[in-house]
Amino acid sequence: MRKMLILAAAAIFAVGCTTNPYTGEKRASRTVTSGAAGAGAGAAAGAVIGAIAGDAKKGAIIGAGVGAATGVGIGVYQDRQQAKLRERLAASGVSVTRQGDNIILNMPSDITFPVNQSDINPGFYETLNSVAIVLKEFDKTTVSVYGHADSTGSEAYNMELSKKRASSVATYLAGQGVAPARLQAVGYGEMHPIADNSTEAGRAANRRVEIVIDPVDSAFNS
Repeated sequence: MRKMLILAAAAIFAVGCTTNPYTGEKRASRTVTSGAAGAGAGAAAGAVIGAIAGDAKKGAIIGAGVGAATGVGIGVYQDRQQAKLRERLAASGVSVTRQGDNIILNMPSDITFPVNQSDINPGFYETLNSVAIVLKEFDKTTVSVYGHADSTGSEAYNMELSKKRASSVATYLAGQGVAPARLQAVGYGEMHPIADNSTEAGRAANRRVEIVIDPVDSAFNS
């Protein structure tokens, strides 16, 4: 029986892990680990039921599947939030992607800020308003705003500009009702390019603000 529990949990845990996009730290996806916990509990219960029916092994397998299915609260929560963000941000120029449990909004600087400035383009307010509406609805998350720059200019200048741009976005979201305690703003300057800085297209891609929406574990365990 103990072996069945370990195998069920290990099989689900092995399905996937997430990597922090900036620290490089790997961890098991919280969707996966909650599923593994559900599988273990489900297997135990299933084994008891199966024992009554004369087949504890079969009951453990069935129980593990049921337990895993009920242990994916974070994943479902983020699925729903991602779908709403995609609906509201369609045609806005902001991409909505997923990395494990995290939702990432990529905001190119050419639609977010004037050149070499940290004041948000007034035309981008409506987009940020839409983001704020969804963040307020799905409030079991932290919201990290990361500013990035290309390699043009000095490292010090790029770092300062990226910090100011991240702060501008975070401050605006707070002004729209997103709880300040959920928000942090970080500037990375030119440290994390996503494209080749030797081309104009690459530099344009690297000039961006990203919002990373990360679920709070404790909010799903209470």
